[in-house]
Amino acid sequence: MTQNYRITLLPGDGIGPEIMAVAVDVLKVVGKQFDLKFEFQEALIGGAAIDATGEPLPSATLETCRNSDAVLLAAIGGYKWDSLPSNLRPEAGLLGLRAGLGLFANLRPAKILPQLIDASTLKREVVEGVDIMVVRELTGGIYFGKPKGIFATETGEKRGVNTMVYTESEIERIGRVAFEAAKKRGGKLCSVDKANVLEVSQLWRDRITQLSQEYPDIELSHLYVDNAAMQLVRAPKQFDTIVTGNLFGD
Repeated sequence: MTQNYRITLLPGDGIGPEIMAVAVDVLKVVGKQFDLKFEFQEALIGGAAIDATGEPLPSATLETCRNSDAVLLAAIGGYKWDSLPSNLRPEAGLLGLRAGLGLFANLRPAKILPQLIDASTLKREVVEGVDIMVVRELTGGIYFGKPKGIFATETGEKRGVNTMVYTESEIERIGRVAFEAAKKRGGKLCSVDKANVLEVSQLWRDRITQLSQEYPDIELSHLYVDNAAMQLVRAPKQFDTIVTGNLFGD
């Protein structure tokens, strides 16, 4: 029996439309092989949406995405729109899409293909066999915290403000995704934070540690983000699954 799926396509900007065209061709081939029928519908986001409607994420686009089985996003942004206010830049559409659809978990795999080992600037013995899954929290942290903006002080000097904030429930839900991912992989989870100087990271580490009691079969470790960055270059094969917040995951 043929299964039907509605997919919203968001080609976006730059090479986005070119990427999307190829992706649709691939899906059509997959559909024929597995008796799947895809109904495609396009919507505007990013710079293309700004040019057409004046806003990076039109309400019609978000509604279309909500009424779909899946959303396929290509690329957004470009130099053309870099001078716009932050709330009207293409990237604001991406953040709005994440928040509007509740897309709080971003899975970012990093796996070395044998054919590309010599294309890396790292030595073969360092990168060969690397297989890492980074679980990045996507709808909280410094990208969404309030207050945010550029304000004038009492002396008239401008002051830029961004707020890094996480609640226990936000940490727990991304933590569960990460622990479950680790269960299906090598059974190791490294939580990356900056708990030595950031209170929000202290809460992050405490909650992830508490959550680990529900996953006794998972080996949990913690690293500060600066050390984690160095370790990823020095010895990436020590990692299996990594969980971290919005900014550090980026």
